[in-house]
Amino acid sequence: MSYRIEPARLMSVVSATALLLLSHAGAARAGQGPSTTAPPTTAVPQSTIPLPNRMNEVLPTWLRVRAEFRERVEGFDNALFASANDDTYFLSRLRVNAVVTPSRDASFQVQVQDARVGDKEVGTTGTPFTATFDVRMAFADFGATTRHVTARVGRQELAFGEQRLVGHVSWLNAARTFDAGRVTIRSKKLTVDGFAASVVRILPDTWDKSGAGNRFYGAYASTPALVPRSSVEPYFFWRQDENVKIETGGAGTLHLATTGVRWAGSLPSKAEYGVEVAGQTGSIGTDAITTWAGHFQMKSAAFGPALRVTGEYNVASGDASPTDGTRGTFDQLYPTPHDKYGLADQVGWRNIHHMRAGLDIARIKNWPIVTNYHSWWLADVHDGLYAAGGAVLVPRIATGADNGHVGQEIDLQISRVLSPQLLLSGGYAYIMPGGFLKQATPGASYSAPFLMLTYVFLAEK
Repeated sequence: MSYRIEPARLMSVVSATALLLLSHAGAARAGQGPSTTAPPTTAVPQSTIPLPNRMNEVLPTWLRVRAEFRERVEGFDNALFASANDDTYFLSRLRVNAVVTPSRDASFQVQVQDARVGDKEVGTTGTPFTATFDVRMAFADFGATTRHVTARVGRQELAFGEQRLVGHVSWLNAARTFDAGRVTIRSKKLTVDGFAASVVRILPDTWDKSGAGNRFYGAYASTPALVPRSSVEPYFFWRQDENVKIETGGAGTLHLATTGVRWAGSLPSKAEYGVEVAGQTGSIGTDAITTWAGHFQMKSAAFGPALRVTGEYNVASGDASPTDGTRGTFDQLYPTPHDKYGLADQVGWRNIHHMRAGLDIARIKNWPIVTNYHSWWLADVHDGLYAAGGAVLVPRIATGADNGHVGQEIDLQISRVLSPQLLLSGGYAYIMPGGFLKQATPGASYSAPFLMLTYVFLAEK
């Protein structure tokens, strides 16, 4: 291991953590405050909450505020599976949110954000690590949640289902938003969301902007009426973009239709299941697109509420040839991919077969632990490996890989709610390269730890 931490930066993080812990400990002693054994949802007496976090008590009821500061130190050994390609760096993110609700059927929300990276020496320091001060969200809601029809207009997050195709990817310092209009129609047996959007590009020297030829439209439905104890969620997404590379050379316009369905529910014996399948058709200039993907998961709590076992299989098609004018690599659109195919985020939902076995230990002295084992294979050995964000991580081997096994990963995550305002979490991922990585890269093992502190202020939690 060779994780480098600047002493001055480390001391600043330790000092800030100590001050936060002392302030909450003092508040708890003064009012026999919240027990550290309480889960996040446990109600806490008002008198135990530090004064700055009771700002909403003194504000008018039509104005609510909340702020969050997050500090994470993370790093990696052997990036791109090459020895001594190591780094350790700090990610700081501040968000301040305000909601104005002048009436039951109208509210307005604004969130400003400033996200920075420090001490990073390997790779980019721009997006998604840095997002200098900007308006991250600014939207208006019309219609109370009890209404049959509601609308949201402005800069906002979009998230559907498990966010495997559309999400806000909040794990990143510079998380995703859209400039969008969204309408929701609700009844007891059916909810339908329709939207028109353009993804916001985070720009370093000016205000963030959407557009530039990017268009994203969709409809997402959900009904509990078709299958008992479950939700069936069909959807359709249309993505359009400009200046996308064509296999035979040059660039063209992307027209991509994604049709799919998610089905999730519960079974007897405290089991839960989730299935999602999607197919894609379209074109990029003269290139034709035909792709597909699937997700299959089963969870069981039969061993008691403190222990949950998970089995999962994911698959996404790959591309057989880079010059035949047909695209076969599944496009995962705008997902929240963190930790879905491995905590290290070295694998995405593209050209992959993925197996996962997981064990969630709900509480060991109030420290929830999550462990996972992953194994991956290329769906097509003539295609490459794609990272969690969708970009090519390891290019295809021109003649095709001799062995399609990408590798294996072991993960460990642990967290602790220190108070309603303070959450501490950490994790470690270790990848053992398989035949493909050993052929296409130097084949060194990859490891990635993190430690994160999240502090909520101005609000109770």
